[in-house]
This record gives sequence, C-alpha cells and structure tokens, in this order.
Amino acid sequence: MAAGVFRLTRAEAGGAASAICLALLIGGTLAAVVWQAQGLAGLGPWDWRAVWFTLWQAAMSATLSAVLAVPVARALARRRFPGRAALVTLLGAPFILPVIVAIIGLVSVFGRNGVINDGLRAIGLPEISIYGWQGVILAHVFFNLPLSVRLILQGWQAIPAERFRLAASLGFGPKDTARHLERPMLRAVLPGVWLAVFLVCLTSFTVALALGGGPRATTVELAIYQAFRFDFDLGRAASLGLVQIAICVGAMALARRIAIPAAFGAGLDADHMPMAPGGWHRISDALVITGAAGFLLWPMAAVTARGLPRIAALPPEVWDAAQRSVAMALISALLALVLSLTLALSLARGRMRWVETAGMLPLIASPLVLGTGLFILARAWFPPQSLALPMTVGINAIMALPFGLRALIPAARTLHQDYGRLADSLDMRGLTRLRYLTVPRLARPLGFAGGLAAALAMGDLGVITLFASDRPTLPLQLYQLMNSYRMADASACAVLLMAISFGLFWIFDKGGRLA
Repeated sequence: MAAGVFRLTRAEAGGAASAICLALLIGGTLAAVVWQAQGLAGLGPWDWRAVWFTLWQAAMSATLSAVLAVPVARALARRRFPGRAALVTLLGAPFILPVIVAIIGLVSVFGRNGVINDGLRAIGLPEISIYGWQGVILAHVFFNLPLSVRLILQGWQAIPAERFRLAASLGFGPKDTARHLERPMLRAVLPGVWLAVFLVCLTSFTVALALGGGPRATTVELAIYQAFRFDFDLGRAASLGLVQIAICVGAMALARRIAIPAAFGAGLDADHMPMAPGGWHRISDALVITGAAGFLLWPMAAVTARGLPRIAALPPEVWDAAQRSVAMALISALLALVLSLTLALSLARGRMRWVETAGMLPLIASPLVLGTGLFILARAWFPPQSLALPMTVGINAIMALPFGLRALIPAARTLHQDYGRLADSLDMRGLTRLRYLTVPRLARPLGFAGGLAAALAMGDLGVITLFASDRPTLPLQLYQLMNSYRMADASACAVLLMAISFGLFWIFDKGGRLA
C-alpha cells in the first residue's frame, strides 16, 4: 500500500515541479514589472488615450463580430449544400493564420492600391483608408468572425432536435422559432462569444503595429512597444503592462459570471437540422454565406495570387529567416508539448487542482508584458541582442500552454480512468509507460496541440520586435519588407509564411492521427 502511494506521489511530482517552475517564471516576471513600474502617476495623457482606445476597439470589434456572426451561423445551421463541411472547417483556419499574413491580404483588398479602392476610383467615389482605427477593427473582425460563427453554430447544434420537431408539429413559422428557440439560445451564447472576442482584442499587437499607430489608434500593447523600443522607458512600459494585466484579469473575472442558461433540457441527440424556410429566407441565407466566405477567403486569395509567382525570387535573407523561424517553432512546440503533457498527466489523477491554475497563468499576461519583465530580470547579465531568440522561443511555448492543456486534460483523464490501474498492476512506470501507453493513446490530442503550438510560434510577431536583433524571424522579415514598401516581396514572403504555418500544423496533426 505504501509503495502504491509512493508511486502515485512520484508520478505527480513532475507535474508539480513543472507547475511551480512555471508559476515562479511568470510570477517573477510580473513581479519585475511591478517593481520597475512607476505607478499610474507615471502615465501621461497619451497613455490613457491608448487605454481608452484599447477598450473601445475591443468592444467595437467584439460587438461587430458577434452581431455579424449570428446570421452566418443561422444560415449554416439550417442549410445543407455541397462544400458546407469544408467551409465550416475553413472557419477555424484564421486562428492559426499568421496575423501579419492576414494583414497583407487585407491591404491587398482594402489598401490604397487594393481592389476596393481601384473600383471606387473607377466610379468616381472617394477612397477608403485601411490605416487607423477602422483598419484595426476590420482586421479584428476578420480574425474573430470565424471564431464567433463556430461558437454560435455550436449553440444552434446544441438545441435538442426534439424541440425543432415539436415546433414543426405546432406549425411554428420562422418568427415563432426565433422567439421560442433561437433567442433563448443566443441570450445564453452571445455574452460568452462577445467576451471571448473582447479578450482576444485586448492583447492585440501586430494588428495595431501594422494598421494602427498614431495618437488615435494606439493600443496598450503598442504603447508598451513604443515605450520600450523608442523611448527605452522601462518604468512607463512596466506601468502600461500592469494596466494591461488589470484589464485582462477584470475581463476574465467578468467572463465567469455573464453566461445565462438557455434551459432547453436534455434531448436524445438525434441528428436533425432546424427548419429551413424557403422563399426570401433561402436567398438571404445564400447571400450571407457567400458574403462571409468572400470576406474571409478573398484577402488570402489576393495575397496568394500576387505572391506565389515571386517566391522563387525572394532574397536570401528571407530564406534564412524562414529556416530560423522553423527551428524556433519546432523547439517552442516541443517545449509546449512537454509542459502540457507533464501537467495534464499529473491532473489526470484528480489531485492538485492548483496545477491547472498554474497552467492557465499565461492568459493573464501578454507576450510583450512577459518579454518586458524578462528583459528587466536578465539585462544585468546578458546583452539584449542575445536574448531575442531564446526569449521568443520560451514565451511562445508558454503562451501555447493553455491551448495544449485544454486539448490534453480530458484525454489524459480518460486514459487514467481506463488504463491507470492496469498499468499500475503491471508496474509500468517512467519511459516504458510513456512509450507504450501514454504517447500512443494520447497521440491525437498531442498532434493537435503540437501543430497549434508550432503554427502559432511560426507566425508570432511579438517579443522579437522588442529587441534590436540582426537575426529576424520570418514574420519580422515580412514586417520589414512592408515598411520598405516592397509589397511584391512582402506578398511572396506572406505566402511562404502561410504555407509553412499550415504545413507545420498539418504535419503534427496528421502524425497524431496516424499514430
């Protein structure tokens, strides 16, 4: 009995040690930010304007994303057509799409020389500008509309099929169905969708860096970058970091309280689609789906058509940056997988719930805040240039950890419940248990988590921008091409970055499915 307890404790020791190290790293980094901060009194009027703009653009982006997603999700829920499954799958693509690539695509369509402005000039109408607050909100809606549609579509699919059958038997029309079934579901789902998008937009950096800027379109993240890189005012950067953390913590606390239950009750899980009214409803659904697909796919098609023929002519420094980024992404993915698996296996035994809390700590701090804190801690011993790549690798791994945990924890608990006692009775421990039981049974979530971590790390343009590095990553190289107005090379670089990011995700995910 004592030996069994000892084995249990040793099995959980790795997760506890990893959680403690992670908490110390993030806690120490944030403590350095607090120590360096000058307090709120050190922030000027422009800093508070950045705080206000951050909250305003996040609220506007979340509202537009949620409102526009409702008709798209409703149309997808009640219509069946060729390619529907592929379209729903594509709605998840923007999550792993490098932000800077999407920005290139949006500029190709909505920029000064884009298709939209070319058309406006042709008919004598004034041009539109993608730069400023309107560009920031447009980009955020582009990224978060698919997420909102997927979440709301899940809400529609969660309504028991029996409710729709009952509505049909009672002769409900579209208005009656909306009143008694759809609106209660939306009241339960929309607040969570809005808050999810709001949280994502709070920590926006790349979008604001490329499309915002200026006193009227600066987010807190961009203000931290400007205080760090241009003014080297670490106290002000740290103070802004504290404000950013406070906003994120407040939004996350609000997210726990705002959901409203729909109270539909249980069903028999029968596959039954909602009633699909004909007439003008069919036409409106077709227009909504076509418009959403065009909005999401047009920018990517535009940048691909422009950049694909020029990939072979890219300068050598782009290929060097690509090799560097791939190596860094693979290392980040490996670190994220090791941390995620270690924490998930310790949580699978149902003890030490605090380990999961430690794994979620990266959600309260953005990469720029962590980068600022690590720079404050390490600058006395290391030159800043030597920290750029290692810090980028480590922070990318840490930021991917919550997503890896969400994928691995349910599977790890199922594994422990189904095979834990048998493995203990066979005295399977250590590498033997990992090789013959854990990795084969968790291959699918491990592949998905690894692919997600690699793709996110490949496209990250965050911490690397804080340091004056002569070894840029591929996203930073792409941003430098944009700043040099070499848009043809930038488009080719964007296609390369997009292909590598999706390729890494596919390789990891496919490998997990084949294992």
